[in-house]
Amino acid sequence: MREVDGLRVTLRESVMTIALSRAQRKNPLTFDIYAALRDGFRALADNSQIRAVVLGGEGGNFCSGGDVHEIIGPLVTMSSSERLAFTQMTGDVVLAMRSCPQPIVAAVDGVCAGAGAILAMASDLRLGTQRTRLAFLFVRVGLSGADMGACALLPRIVGLGRASELLFTGRAISGEEAHAWGFFNRLCEPGELADDAGRLAAEIAAGPTRAHAVTKAMLNDAPTMPLDSEIAREAALQAELMGSADFRRAYEAFTAKRTPEFEGN
Repeated sequence: MREVDGLRVTLRESVMTIALSRAQRKNPLTFDIYAALRDGFRALADNSQIRAVVLGGEGGNFCSGGDVHEIIGPLVTMSSSERLAFTQMTGDVVLAMRSCPQPIVAAVDGVCAGAGAILAMASDLRLGTQRTRLAFLFVRVGLSGADMGACALLPRIVGLGRASELLFTGRAISGEEAHAWGFFNRLCEPGELADDAGRLAAEIAAGPTRAHAVTKAMLNDAPTMPLDSEIAREAALQAELMGSADFRRAYEAFTAKRTPEFEGN
């Protein structure tokens, strides 16, 4: 993933960390950041060296959404075709996040608003803090909550009624409430959030990455599939994985009473 102004990327072993890094403005998104995220997550589909991703923000905040001066202001004066190209690009970021085979862990502290809340939503796992403030703010700026897949994905995470409340009102909820609603997998101390997210990503990266990719794909697809079709698809994929080297490694490690070392094949 390429670095642009406001986006810092580091790699430690098989875990990529992506940090929104305009801390002085609570890490807002720009056109360049959107494009870099879209292209970067798309490229992960062909990168077997990276096995998990951490997405976070610097300076005690996750992301304040689209930059008022660099995105919202220009959108007012754009043509309808230019605005459509922009909304399609932002949607493509979510599609790329959901389509890449690597599990994504969002480390969410402080402000997590608007499109920032969408980035957290589109991740596979979310760690928050008590001081997190989560808000899907679109209605506050005269837009619908139907943005970047929110109407499809958010109800899967928190349920239809709670998703409706968040999208219709735009109100901010605390980290504790977001955890109680199931948006966050768990809450961490702010000073430990990055390390906790890194450890979780490293644990996932040590697992069978090909199998993880299947799990992620089925979690994406299963809610819209008839149950018989979904079960048949799972059966076919699981049978295929039973022929993998990782499955054999797990069996051999179990019989030898040691921890398996998965290689993703």
